Amino acid sequence: MSTALVIGGGPAGLMAAEELARAGHPVILAEAMPTPARKFLMAGKSGLNLTRNEPLPQFMQNLSFGAQDDPPPCLADPDAVFGPEDAMSWASGLGIELFTGSTGRVFPVGMKASPLLRAWLARLRGAGVEIRTRWRWQGWDDGGFAFDTPQGRQAIRPGVAVLALGGASWPRLGADGSWQPDLAAQGVQVAPFRPANMGLRVAWSAPMRRHFGQPVKATAIRAGDTVSRGEWVISRHGMEGGGIYAVSAAIRDGAPATLDLAPDLSHAALSARFAGTRGKISIGNWLRRVLGDPVRAALMLEWGRPFPDTAEGWAALAKTLPIRHDGPMGLDRAISSAGGIRFAALSPSLGLRALPGVFAAGEMLDWEAPTGGYLLTHCLGTGRQAGRAAARYLSEVRR
Repeated sequence: MSTALVIGGGPAGLMAAEELARAGHPVILAEAMPTPARKFLMAGKSGLNLTRNEPLPQFMQNLSFGAQDDPPPCLADPDAVFGPEDAMSWASGLGIELFTGSTGRVFPVGMKASPLLRAWLARLRGAGVEIRTRWRWQGWDDGGFAFDTPQGRQAIRPGVAVLALGGASWPRLGADGSWQPDLAAQGVQVAPFRPANMGLRVAWSAPMRRHFGQPVKATAIRAGDTVSRGEWVISRHGMEGGGIYAVSAAIRDGAPATLDLAPDLSHAALSARFAGTRGKISIGNWLRRVLGDPVRAALMLEWGRPFPDTAEGWAALAKTLPIRHDGPMGLDRAISSAGGIRFAALSPSLGLRALPGVFAAGEMLDWEAPTGGYLLTHCLGTGRQAGRAAARYLSEVRR
C-alpha cells in the first residue's frame, strides 16, 4: 500500500495525518523540530483559545485571502468549511471539556494546550501514524522528498504528500518560510510573507517606562473601518497583545490608527468631565482624575501634545488620540504571517497544480485571520481538507 507523507507537525499537518490514517493509509509525519506542535503549545501557554462560538457566516468574515476579495474555491462551500462547531466537536472527541467565555471565545476547561496535544498525538500513534522528529525537509532529490535527519540524509517517495510547513512567524519554533525557494523552483506561485497579528513598534519616552508590562483596558483602537475593544499591553518594544493584533493588518496596510480612551462615554459626557476646574494640580494628576486611570492618562500625555485649550478639544483628543508608532513589528515577533502559496497555484482541493499528488495546508497558504480562535480553527480546517483530498487521490491512484 502506498505511503502518505505529511511534512510539518503543527495543527494543520496533524489534522491532515489524522484524515489520511482514518482513510486507511499508512502515514509518515516528518517534523523538523524535536517535538511536534511547538507553536501550538506556545500559543496555549496563557490559555488555548480554540475557536470562536459564533455562526459560520460571521466566523468566515474574519478570514482574508491575500489579493483576493472573494473566498477561493477551496473555502467557498459552507458545507466543506471547518467551522466553530467542527472545532468544538473535534476537541470534545479527544476528551477535552470546553467552555465558552463572555466574548464567545472557546477554551479548554483546563485552559492549557498540552493535554489536548497529548491526547491527539496518542490517538494519531494509535491509528498508525509514524511521527519522525528532527526530520528537516530539504526539497526534492531524484524525484523523492529529501530530509536531513539524525541518521543522515534520507529520501522518501510517497504515493501522496501534504505540505504543512507553516508560515514565517516565530521562526525559533520551526516555521521560518525556508521552503519558499524550493516550491518557487517547481513553478508554485508564492506571495512574500508579511507579519500578521503583530504589535506596533513605539519609541516610548522615558516617563512611559514605569508602565512597561501594564495592560491597557477599557479603550478602543480604530484603524480604517476596523475597531478593537480588546486589551493590549505597553511593552518596551511598543504595543502588543490581542487588542492591537485585531487591527494590526489594517494598520500594516496603511490605515491611520487612533485610540479612544473613553469608548463608553459620548463626546458630550466627556466634555463635561473636562469642563471641571483643574485648579493648581498638575496636568498629569488632572488627566488621571478625569480619565480615571493612570495608564490612560500617561498615553494622553505621551501622544496628545500640543494640548487643546477647551473642554471640547480635550474630549475630542481623548476620543481620537493619534497612535504614534514606528510601524509593525517584524515576523520574529508576529503571532502569524500573511502571504504564502497563492490560491491561483492551488486546485479547489488544495492540490498544487504544478505538483500532482502534493497538497498544502495551514499558514503556508496566502490567507490570514485574527487571533481569538479564528487562526487556529482555519489551520485545522485546511489540514482536514488537504488530508481528505490526499486520501481521495491515493484511493483513485490505486484503482
